[in-house]
Amino acid sequence: MPVTGIITAIVVGLVLGLLGRFFVPGKQSIPLWLTIIVGIAAAFLGTWIARGLGYADTDGFDWLEIITQIVVAGIGVVLAANLYGRRGVTR
Repeated sequence: MPVTGIITAIVVGLVLGLLGRFFVPGKQSIPLWLTIIVGIAAAFLGTWIARGLGYADTDGFDWLEIITQIVVAGIGVVLAANLYGRRGVTR
């Protein structure tokens, strides 16, 4: 993968992760690096879901694919916040 592809993946991951955090109510106590990881994973998983359901191959801009990626990012942010927030907690 070329350097531009890696940089693009990080930027897309950051944008999707931040959008996922924006649409999830409440405060998410996760660091920026985890937001980027969740966003990158959401981009791949959202595209895979959209193509699997057959609505990602359209002419022009694939709004449904982007909405799917944002929803997946929101779910990922919730999961990451719950898992990351429990680190080091003793009961």
